[in-house]
Amino acid sequence: MAASQASLLLQKQLRDLCKHPVDGFSAGLVDESSVFEWSVTIIGPPDTLYEGGFFNAIMSFPSNYPNSPPTVRFTSEMWHPNVYADGKVCISILHPPGDDPNGYELASERWSPVHTVESIVLSIISMLSSPNDESPANVEAAKEWRERRSEFRKKVSRCVRKSQEML
Repeated sequence: MAASQASLLLQKQLRDLCKHPVDGFSAGLVDESSVFEWSVTIIGPPDTLYEGGFFNAIMSFPSNYPNSPPTVRFTSEMWHPNVYADGKVCISILHPPGDDPNGYELASERWSPVHTVESIVLSIISMLSSPNDESPANVEAAKEWRERRSEFRKKVSRCVRKSQEML
């Protein structure tokens, strides 16, 4: 029952995005046989270090979506304090609902069923524009962001160039 409701909701969100594309990203199914795996391309936001890049990611939705959040993992190379080395995105709205066991986030900052594919991707675009180095997923990137900004810039520039070559 839950999986079919999730499936219907995801089909609706896909239709809505096809009818009304949103600036900054494109999204579609990885494979027509499953509405639970989406391929997303995020365009590096203007006036950021990521500008000009085309970053691919996979959104994987649980069968109980929207009660639980999807996972988002960049398949393009990404250097960012809030992205793990394996590409997994770490932002508050993708964390399970309820109180944070570590006490870093308010319950209101975490996953809520009101989020859509659009609001998730727009949050990731916002994350690219302003990294949160307070609770980083990639400690090395966060340290570089804080202490060696020119090194950080070089690594991000390389990621942007690589993403352009993949087009």
